[in-house]
Amino acid sequence: MKIFKLWFFLGLSLLIFVSCSKIEEDPFPSIQEVTGIQAGDITWNTGDIEVKDEKYRADFGILNVLENREKADSRSIHLPVVRIHAKKENASEPVFLLAGGPGQTNIWNSPPVWLLENHDVVMVGYRGVDGSVSLECPEVIEAMEVKEYPLSHENIEKLGRAYSEAYQRLNQEGVDIDRYTMVDVIDDTEEARKAMGYEGINLYSVSYGTRIAYIFGLRYPSSIRRSLMISVNPPGHFVWEPDKVDEQLRYYAELWNKDPDAVSRTPDLIKTIQDVLDSLPKKWLLFRIDPDKIRSGMFMFLYHRDTAAQVFDAFVAAEEGDYSGLALLSFFYDRMMPKALNWGDSVSKALSADYDPARDYEAEMMPPDSILGSPMSKLWGLMKYGGWPIKPISEEYRKLQDSEVETLMVNGNIDFSTPAENARDELLPHLTNGQLVILSEMGHSSDVVDTQPEAFRHLAETFFFEGVVDDSQFQYEPMNFTPSQSAPEMAKQYVRRFALMGGGAIVLIIVIIILIVWLIKRRKRRKE
Repeated sequence: MKIFKLWFFLGLSLLIFVSCSKIEEDPFPSIQEVTGIQAGDITWNTGDIEVKDEKYRADFGILNVLENREKADSRSIHLPVVRIHAKKENASEPVFLLAGGPGQTNIWNSPPVWLLENHDVVMVGYRGVDGSVSLECPEVIEAMEVKEYPLSHENIEKLGRAYSEAYQRLNQEGVDIDRYTMVDVIDDTEEARKAMGYEGINLYSVSYGTRIAYIFGLRYPSSIRRSLMISVNPPGHFVWEPDKVDEQLRYYAELWNKDPDAVSRTPDLIKTIQDVLDSLPKKWLLFRIDPDKIRSGMFMFLYHRDTAAQVFDAFVAAEEGDYSGLALLSFFYDRMMPKALNWGDSVSKALSADYDPARDYEAEMMPPDSILGSPMSKLWGLMKYGGWPIKPISEEYRKLQDSEVETLMVNGNIDFSTPAENARDELLPHLTNGQLVILSEMGHSSDVVDTQPEAFRHLAETFFFEGVVDDSQFQYEPMNFTPSQSAPEMAKQYVRRFALMGGGAIVLIIVIIILIVWLIKRRKRRKE
């Protein structure tokens, strides 16, 4: 069901973690094989990997790095590395993948298979998520599993305490949390590049990965030949600003007014959203309808044009008295959100880069006159209650500065996660060899890559091969506000299936009871 798509797109870039590749069981070297190797070395096993029903030669390695490169006696940590070999013998520069998040793996289940025609594809695990040290926080997961109002002051304070407890636990376990920043991830990747003997590499980055790519270019410019950034996140933008969220909603409303079928359902989309949010019932059938969960889930569903259509459909249905679609949104928030990311890694990367202690996020992110506010950024208020006291990265990497790396940025113009204006107005002027393509009526990363896949492939290939930006194959696709399956209909299907399962379970229990009673009576008759 399409409603599940959101949870593959969180942070990110929710398109890349689909099960389209197969790796042989335990392909990586064992702990015994990597014990004692020097920092910066990779221990390899060779094998095959299946990507979209085709086998490729691949190397599976463990990269040994120091947890803290500033201390000679720092402990070592181990990161997985996967190199998939190109089909051609004399391949072009390798492409290093940088996935979205933060808080998600960088070992992609489905790497862009077309890259393998001409490039080795390399994935270096993200420290904090992949490898020997994980910043998983069960304390945070438990704190997020609340019955109602996750954005309330009480629950944000509870979340801040949970993060503090997790931080202290990891610290006591010997984890040097200050060394789990984007700069450390970049240094890991650079060490892997050197160990593999590559002189120059290309970068293919998505969402959060684009921030890594940008800083990589500042830190090691001679290592990068070309950098392709999809759904760009410049410095300062791990925080979503409420005025930008409202601006994008108004743009959707303008598109809505140009669609006769949409306007026939409601002449004012914004007013419908506001009226529904102001008058939500407590429940639909047995399902809770929580306004905070609705706002948070709605924001994330707005990342992509297909799920955005489902959100608007659910609000229009709610205005007409059918709250089932919004109830389903609230329900899936409970089931998915607490375990959606590695939360320790997520805050380590985001807070060390963009946290501003002078801001009151709890107050600023949900202004009373806002359409939606910025529900996910309100959670940054947790830092007032203990939080995650990681040191900020160097100031030079927290602000914009000029980069000479040859860069192509590609963004959708209605991307709620990484708005195109941030790339155009802020980052582009600092890229002396940079270009930007903005695709109309497209959202976050999967819209850019998958809506017109052949056009995107042509754009990316010509850039990597020739340094030429050719977006001529893209065709304008107007926003379609009619979802392939409406959220209310999905909610009702879910209830029907649940009822059938429940009915089946009741029948099974009755049969078991009858069988037990029959066995007891039969045993009694035998004894008599």
